[in-house]
Amino acid sequence: MTSDEPARRGGREAQRRRTRKAIVDAAARLSAGGATPSIDEIAAAADVSRRTVYAYFPSLDHLLIDATLGALNEPPVEQALTDPAIAGDPAARVDALIRTLLQYSPQSLPLGRRLIRLTVDQPVGEAPKPAAAAPVPGAAPAPRRTQRRIEWLEQACEPLRDTLSRESYQRLISALAIVVGWEAQIVLRDVRGLDPQAEEEAITWAARALVEAAIREHAEAARTGRS
Repeated sequence: MTSDEPARRGGREAQRRRTRKAIVDAAARLSAGGATPSIDEIAAAADVSRRTVYAYFPSLDHLLIDATLGALNEPPVEQALTDPAIAGDPAARVDALIRTLLQYSPQSLPLGRRLIRLTVDQPVGEAPKPAAAAPVPGAAPAPRRTQRRIEWLEQACEPLRDTLSRESYQRLISALAIVVGWEAQIVLRDVRGLDPQAEEEAITWAARALVEAAIREHAEAARTGRS
């Protein structure tokens, strides 16, 4: 692997996120009036091809659910994460993210269950594209779900980005993605039978434990001279 390969990979991932966001934002804008837009209308509004839309979303239903969830959650989450009172506290920022997502859970979780089902039911390795479309040589597979959760977790943990090593920071984000989101809620509700308050306490405790463990690990590495 060349020294600039991680940067190229990061650039490709950033481009995929921007393209996906443009598609979702276009779907949300077109849906705001109450009508259901077509794939062609969404593609035109996002300035991408119909084929590109299908490269990210296997169906119109999948796309519209994703757009609805974004319109529901994004404004309050962005407000919570820009609170100056917690600007330098990653644990408090993750707490704020969790509280905000769970506050809107009555509206978002039913849609989240549908979105998970649509994603899980898609056969592994099957590209989300119309039947007539041919695979693009050398193209990396698009994420099967919008990276909104990852972006919010990265934003919440931003104070640690320059403190932790890149590997430790990315591992923290991956670990937090396991405990912050619909999948964790479904386990706590369907398997553990927790009520909403106990659910929030469990998720917040687990997330805070991960953040504090990453900080402790970094401090120990600095103390012993390990990188």
